[in-house]
Formats: sequence, structure tokens, C-alpha cells
Amino acid sequence: MKSRHNHFEFEPFTTEKINALTSKRVGETKVGERIRSLNSDVLPKISYVILGISEDIGPQANGGNAGSTAAFGAFISRFVNMQINHFLSVDNVLVLGEIQARVVFETIEQGRALVAELDDFVTTILQPYTDQHCIPIVIGGGHNNAFPIIRAVSQSLQRPIQVINMDPHADFRRLEGRHSGNPFSTAFQTGYLDFYAVMGLHQSYNSQYILDQLTENAFLFSFFDDYLRDKVRFLSDLSVFKARIEQQPFGVELDMDAIAFMPSSAFTPSGFRIEQARSYILTMAESRNVRYLHLPEAAPKTPEAEAIVGKTLAYLVSDFLKANRSI
Repeated sequence: MKSRHNHFEFEPFTTEKINALTSKRVGETKVGERIRSLNSDVLPKISYVILGISEDIGPQANGGNAGSTAAFGAFISRFVNMQINHFLSVDNVLVLGEIQARVVFETIEQGRALVAELDDFVTTILQPYTDQHCIPIVIGGGHNNAFPIIRAVSQSLQRPIQVINMDPHADFRRLEGRHSGNPFSTAFQTGYLDFYAVMGLHQSYNSQYILDQLTENAFLFSFFDDYLRDKVRFLSDLSVFKARIEQQPFGVELDMDAIAFMPSSAFTPSGFRIEQARSYILTMAESRNVRYLHLPEAAPKTPEAEAIVGKTLAYLVSDFLKANRSI
């Protein structure tokens, strides 16, 4: 399946691909032995669909770095080798497949046109599942893909949704052509997003225009800088943000840039610990109104970085599944 102008292609993830990645051992059951694919012999009622997006056009169209093409591959090879036990079950989880970019672009303007094409493709792939009340778990690519995910969920529900994001950047830039810096402003202006909450903004990396937009629209936001002064505030903010966001259907976003030293498209040495990111996911997933999980912007470029990214993403997805199915 290809996008409108054939610049992106969707490849279904098959049982054969999953088996090839799964290291089986006698007396153990791995995720790869239980998780479903589109060609599984038995396809029960599916509650979650995992989609990989392997592109870095969005970040580059925002003037950022390449590299977010490799996150899904790093994730899936670790995730399928996690243990199935009474803590984790994946019988109702479908690995849908992977979107891959099939294009090289030369200018930012070309990149932004390609992101708009990708927007339509992502929504087209996800909406048949969101129409059936499945929860998308989207891994990899740039944060630009938040917009088509929000749109798919909103159109299925026939109402705008809310979103919470852990991110050093608000990604609420002007609508100057599509890129990874304006998915939430685009969703808000087009009526698919009606409330936005973002935790852990970095004071030095958000323009006054963006801060004014967040304030004028009465959105909820906090600064990572404040958590440095008050170690307890992060935990209290998790409760405050969740209480505000979970009253209506909402999506959960975690930009991997938010985690200190994470190989990502906007690497930072100062940020949340992996344990704090996991706490955020665990807390937000414990709600009946969660409608999706999105983990973008990881950008591994070396074998060591690939291992760090892959295992971190596997932890975050398993945390989400454990917490969400427990409610």
C-alpha cells in the first residue's frame, strides 16, 4: 500500500517477520510467540494496534536532524523478546506494520509538502482501527505524526480530543507548512484538538510566541526547570495533569527528546530520567479515556544507541499495556 504520490509505503508486519526476530527458549514464552499480525491464523478481538513510522522528513522540514527512521526497528526486535507472564499479555495486540519513506528531498519546502502527504497516509491507515475503538501505539518517526494520529482518533469519535505531551518543546509553532514543530497547533486550528497539556518544557527552547499561545488558549503546561528546584513537584504534577486531561478522550505523547541522553533528533543532556518517563506513561495509561500512545523522535545511529532506544521503547510500551489493561 502506497501514499497518494507513492513517496511512502506501508508494509504489513507478518508472523514470519515476528518469528525471525524472536529468540525462543524452552520453558519460556516471549511476546513474539503471542502477539498478533495481519496474517495470524487466529485473530481475536484486537484492542491495541502497533504501527511503526520510519521517516525523518518531519524533523528535517523543521530544520532539525535526521535519524528517526531507525526507532521502530530497534523497538520491535526488543519488544518481541520480552517475557509473557502474569504481568504482561499481548493476545489482543496487533503489530500492524511499518510506514517507510521512499523519497529523498532537497529543500525544506519539498519536505513540508511530503509531510502533508504523510499526514493523509497515516490517518488512512489508522482510522479503520480507531473506528473499531482500537488504541494505536505509534513508534518512531518525527513528532509531525501526532497530527494525523489525533485526526484519525477525532474523526472516529466525531469530536475533538485532548492530548498530554511530555516534551522539552511545545511543538505549537505557526502553520507555515507541515513539519515536526507544529502538529499540535495544526490539530488545534483544524478542530481535532480542543485541549493541550505539556509537561517539562525547557524555558530556553520555547519562543515567546509559543508560550503566549499556550497561555492565551488556557492550556496546561509546566517547565522542567521548575522540577530542578522542587523535586517533589513532578509527582504532584502527574496527578494534577492526569486529573485535568482524563475527563474526556485523550492521547498520550512522549517525545523521546524529553529523556536525558536519549539518542534522539534533538538530543539533550538535561532532561527527565527514563524512570520518570516510565512513571508518566504508567500514570496516564491508567485511564479509561486513553485513546492512543505516540513515542516519536528517537534517532539511534550506532549499535549502542540502537540498543538503548530499543529497550527504552520496549519498556514504555509494555508499561502502557500493563497499566491500561489493569483498569
